[in-house]
Amino acid sequence: MPVWHEQTQDLVAEGKVRMAGIIEEQHPDRCRLFMQWKQMSWPVMVDALDQLGVKGVPLHLLIDEGGIVRGMPRPRGPQDIRAAVEGFVGSAPAEPAGARDGGRYPSGAQAVRVPDLEALRAQADAGERGAILRCADALSVWGCPADLDEAVDLYPLALEDEETGAAHFRLGSSLLKRAESARRAPGDFGGAIGHFRRALSADPDQYIWRRRIQQYGPRLDKPYPFYDWVDEARRAIRARGEEPAELGAEPRGAELAAPLRGAFPAADPGAIQASERESAGIALDGRGLVTAEVAVVPHTGKGERCARIHILLAPDADLGVHWSNESEPPVLWIEASDGWQVDPRRIELPNAAGGATSAEARRAEIEVRAPPGAAAPPTLRARVLYSVCDLATGECLVLRRDLDIDVELPADGR
Repeated sequence: MPVWHEQTQDLVAEGKVRMAGIIEEQHPDRCRLFMQWKQMSWPVMVDALDQLGVKGVPLHLLIDEGGIVRGMPRPRGPQDIRAAVEGFVGSAPAEPAGARDGGRYPSGAQAVRVPDLEALRAQADAGERGAILRCADALSVWGCPADLDEAVDLYPLALEDEETGAAHFRLGSSLLKRAESARRAPGDFGGAIGHFRRALSADPDQYIWRRRIQQYGPRLDKPYPFYDWVDEARRAIRARGEEPAELGAEPRGAELAAPLRGAFPAADPGAIQASERESAGIALDGRGLVTAEVAVVPHTGKGERCARIHILLAPDADLGVHWSNESEPPVLWIEASDGWQVDPRRIELPNAAGGATSAEARRAEIEVRAPPGAAAPPTLRARVLYSVCDLATGECLVLRRDLDIDVELPADGR
């Protein structure tokens, strides 16, 4: 988009052309920050559910005043962009009869209207698959946070009738949206990844769906770092005396990671052995004072057996449990099978600043790679040491938790 902006801004200023965009990604606020950084002002619409059915981007359309697509250029460089737009602007569009009326388009363009959610609910109640999908889409895009719960419940009803990649993708997008909100439910993130994978298995050539998985997947599967530009954008915006657009969900971990080609970095065996010694004699968390969610995001391509493992740990709020920030921070490490590459093998989860206790979720991301010819997918053992406090009793404990992680990897050659 920045190159298109650079090559067309004088034509826009002269009123010869108008620019608009559509993004096919999950986070419109990140697009807003990017547009602010690059000082682009054209309107951008969001199609997070891929309702357009786009299978690849970028897609460039030249649309005349009558709403007719006059060209779909595939520029190889800035000069091609400039030539295509100038040629389009210089041509006389053949408008359909009745398209223009005093510079207005009464029978054409209309303002975007919020759909009638109650009418869509009534249609969905009849049980027809298309109506259910339309209602779920509208609730996911236009509804309030509680409506998102309803959308998540509706999509599976449509899938009972017919398994479609599009419905799986939209359900995955809605689950991911909820996973990043205050209404997050256990399993939302893992469920989103599962539905993205089922969508891609239905249409392996779907670029948009593959990218959504790769955003959270292993470095060996990354075409580029997805959001490593965010900090640079914020610095540049503040240097201009502006306040950067806020983000609803900060990019982290896999979303910032650069592609990796080759072997994983070597682990420090001494650190792992020290963690094992430290855990000796530490009682297991038999009451589940800290909950754990695990989601595995495997490589989407052929011939490479690796995955990124997302682990979310949170003190159980219903039990009145909090992290103890005055003790050593939680540490997590992996017991790896022979030949399996794991990175990192040991992770420290920093304590929160500003208080003796806190109740936030803490995240760890680990990548695993199978050795050539490995038979069955492994069950990795993760161990976690943490300090928690029971606010009701005032008791603080150091506990251990063991996690068995089933790592599902594609077979060799798939």
